[in-house]
Parts: sequence; C-alpha cells; structure tokens
Amino acid sequence: MKQIIECVPNFSEGRDMTVIDEIVKAIGSVEGVKVLNVDPGEATNRTVVTFVGGPAAVCEAAFLGEKKAQELIDMRKHHGAHPRSGATDVLPLIPISGITLDDCASLARKLAERIFVELGIPCYCYEAAAYKPERRNLAVCRAGEYEALADKIAEPARRPDFSPETFTETAARAGATNVGARNFLVAVNYNLNTTSVRRAMAVAFDVREKGRKAREGGSLTGKLLKDENGEQIWIPGTLKGCKAIGWYIDEYGIAQVSMNITDIEATPLHVAYEEVCRAAAARGLKVTGAEIVGLVSKKVLMEAGRFYLEKQQRSLGISEEEIMKIAVKSMSLDDLKPFDPKEKVIEYLMADEAEEAKKHRLVRMTCEGFAKETASESPAPGGGSISAYMGALAAALGTMVANLSSHKRGWDERWKEFSDSAEKGQALMKELIDLVDEDTAAFDRIMDAFSMPKETPEEKEARAAAIEEATLYAASVPLKTMEASFKALPLALEMAKNGNPASASDSGVAALAALAAIRGAELNVRINASGLKDKAPAEPLIARAAEIVKEATALQDEVLKVVNGHINQ
Repeated sequence: MKQIIECVPNFSEGRDMTVIDEIVKAIGSVEGVKVLNVDPGEATNRTVVTFVGGPAAVCEAAFLGEKKAQELIDMRKHHGAHPRSGATDVLPLIPISGITLDDCASLARKLAERIFVELGIPCYCYEAAAYKPERRNLAVCRAGEYEALADKIAEPARRPDFSPETFTETAARAGATNVGARNFLVAVNYNLNTTSVRRAMAVAFDVREKGRKAREGGSLTGKLLKDENGEQIWIPGTLKGCKAIGWYIDEYGIAQVSMNITDIEATPLHVAYEEVCRAAAARGLKVTGAEIVGLVSKKVLMEAGRFYLEKQQRSLGISEEEIMKIAVKSMSLDDLKPFDPKEKVIEYLMADEAEEAKKHRLVRMTCEGFAKETASESPAPGGGSISAYMGALAAALGTMVANLSSHKRGWDERWKEFSDSAEKGQALMKELIDLVDEDTAAFDRIMDAFSMPKETPEEKEARAAAIEEATLYAASVPLKTMEASFKALPLALEMAKNGNPASASDSGVAALAALAAIRGAELNVRINASGLKDKAPAEPLIARAAEIVKEATALQDEVLKVVNGHINQ
C-alpha cells in the first residue's frame, strides 16, 4: 500500500494573504505534495493548511513551510483569539494509509530536531511524538503561550525538547513550534447566540473530557477542592476525546465553543453537536450552527447524515450527496459561510480528477451524450456497457420504490424496512455504474494487446499472451454485470409484493431492465469467450452465465405476475 501522510500546520497569520500565500507556495513547491486546503481565520489570526503526500515529501514541505513562516511572521507583533506559541504553532503528522502512528511519531521527532538544528527554532514534541508523558497533551507544551517562552527556556524542566539554553533572537521572533503525530481529528467551532465568553467557557467545561475544577458547594466562585494529596479535583465533562474552550469572535460578533475531537470513534461529530446543544440549552443558550475548521473525513459527515435521517425516520438509501446535505443542514455547517463538501472533505480533495475523469468517462456524460457516443462509429461503448447501465437503472428503480414506500403516509412504522432495501439498492446501483466504464476499459485492453509489436518470436509470444489475458478479462467483466444485475431482481420482487402499490409498474420495469441487462451481458460473455484459444477457462464462465439467465427469467416472470395483479385490480 502506498504510504500517505497528512500534515496540518497552523501558522500564526490569518489576515495578510500575501504572507499566507508565500507559506503555501513554499509547501506546494515540493514534488509529491498536494495542498488540499488553506483556511485562514481573521479573528484567530491563524491559518490552517492541509497537505498530503509521501512521508519524505511531506516532511520536506513542512520544513519549508516552517522556514518561510520564520522569515515572514514576527511573534512579537502577533495577537489573535487562539492560543499559540510560535509562528508555526503546531505541526502534526497524521497517518492516512500504509503507515502507522508510531512511524509518524518517529518522523515528527526527526523533523523537530531538523527545525531546531537548521533554523534555530525551539520545538516541543507532543501527542504520539512526545518524549515526556505529560507532553502528550498539547496544552502542556503550549502553557503560557508565546509570552511565557522566555521563562520556560530558562527552566530546564519546562524547556522545549529541542531548544537553546537562553532566549535567542530567533526564539523571540519565531517562538516555539509544537511538532507531533496524532490520528485524524475534527476541529469544530459551535456558534452561540451570545457574546459572553464566560458562558461559552461554561458550556465548554460541561462537555470537554477534562471538565472543570471542582469548587466548594458546586459554585463557579467557591473555594477550589483538593484531594488528600493536595491535588486539584476535577469534574469530568460528558464527551470523551474532546478538548474545548470558549472564546469571542470579533469577525462574527458571537461567542463560540471551540473544540478538537481527538477520538472521533468515541465521540462522532453529530454526538458532540447534540451534546453541546444540550449543554448550551441548559444554560439558556442556543447553538445556531457549527463551523468545521480545516478538513473533515467523508465518514464523519456520512455518519452524521445517517444519524439525522434516522431521527427523522427517513430512508438512508439516498445518494451520498444527499446524505451529506442532510448533515450540513442538520448541524448548520453553513451558518457563517458556505460549506462545500468538495472543498472540505479530504477524500474528495485527494482524488485525482484527471484519473477519475478517465476512469469514469462514460458515466460522467449526460444521457444525451452517452447515447450519441454509443451511436458513433466507435466500437465502444458497446453492448457490455449498455447492459451494465440497464442493470444500474433496474437497481435505481427498485431503490426509488423503496424510498417512496418508506415515506408513504400511514407506513411510518415500516420506514426502516424500506430504508434497508434502499441502501442495498444504492450500493448495487453504484456497483453497476462502475461496470459501465469497466466493460469499455476491458475492450480497450484487447485493442491495446492487438497493437503490440509482433516482429520477433518473443514479441509474437508476448502479444499472443496479452491478447489471451485481455480476452479472458473481457469475458469476465460482463459476467460480473450479470451477477450484479441479478441482485436487482429480488429487490424488484420485494418492492412489487410489499412496496407502494402505486409504484407497482416501476417494479415491473426494474425487472424488465434487469433481465435485459443480464441477457445482453450474457451475449458479451459468450462472444468474448469464443475468442479464447484456451477454451478451459471459458467453460465455467459460459456455464454460470446460462444459469443466471435461467434463474433471472423465472424471477422476472414472478415480478411481472405480481405487478400485473396490482394493475388489474
């Protein structure tokens, strides 16, 4: 698996776009690095940059970003709402694929050492990269912020992990950087209908895992309570893996609860949102929306969308885009500014658009464009791709009936039954849509094999082997279309029997389309198999195709019998 890590440095400049652009340019200059997002905040005077790539490339880009920030940002002049300790305040490395958190921790320590040795900037190592247990907590490393750095450097116990022994001119200008390794987190701010920082802080204390200091009588101003060892007693908050504070944002004229969800499995975003809403309401406040800082994983929004659909007893078998829309609207993620998933979801930003366009050339066309492309003198797309698309439409129709049934008046108690069917239909539709282009790609592989050189015996042998391999693959793809299209028939039958009777004809058309897809794909299995010199691999493909046609024909007849029964009543 390809090694990919993410880096999300926070720079102490959120107002001067000239400075921000120079830092981002330095990061993006490294080959193999892709800058996914730049999120400046005027009130916090802080910019979050997100980029991904291989380990070596990301570490080099992080170093260059740090170097450019050192040149352009003077911490002696910096002011903002967010806690900070340096021009580059935090520099976390995050494992995405093919690499572990421990690997990232090792890389982070080496990066911190390089930053100090080559740039003279003091560095703390935090979270998984921490040298000291207490420094796993970023707040410990950043205690006192930039203003306390001179005193901390003077005390060996508080000194950064990589640091001069005195407060140098470099440290005075650049501050200290916190370099770490952590798992993916969600940074989110909750907008409150108040300007009171004290009340926002109270809500933050209610929900964050650390909680608040215990006081005598449970009041906010009572004497602090300590245990028998003289240690402060804390009352934990309600959300695991969450850090939070309250602050006022001049830019928006409101107070917010600012939260980092460091364990998204323990506390999903929607759970945190609902709990902050509850805690705010208990104090007479209202959460008017939320603001995701930086990027978020697709899983986070999909889970949230499904959660709110379930609360509404609505079908979950709708498109990914619609589920995300429900998540955005339910948590008012667009309260302060537009929220575009294509600009905020990490998986969408990591996708190679050119590669995706090539892979899904046909299914990205309009219906008219696809028809015209099919009608052209080009041999592809041909019957195989058309069969896959007919199968996708069969699954889509079955899914439609399920969704309509889940929303039918008087059937509210059955919403989950139809939602489950719609989810299966959505997955099946996606599988068949992918097969539309895969079938054409299989044909292209045959053409590529035929175009191979054949001057020498070795070239002829290689060409013949490639043709045989490509032909076998071209026969197996339509069989996959048959298997997938067959699954649309039980869905059509279920909807014909139990779905909204007003949509009975749609279930019938789904069955007709599914069988047409199966019979069309079967023709492609046979014609491609006939081109194989070695008939042994072809025999099981042809036999299985015949079985599917027989079973599918019987199922289609059963669906149409039920459908006609509804229509003839």
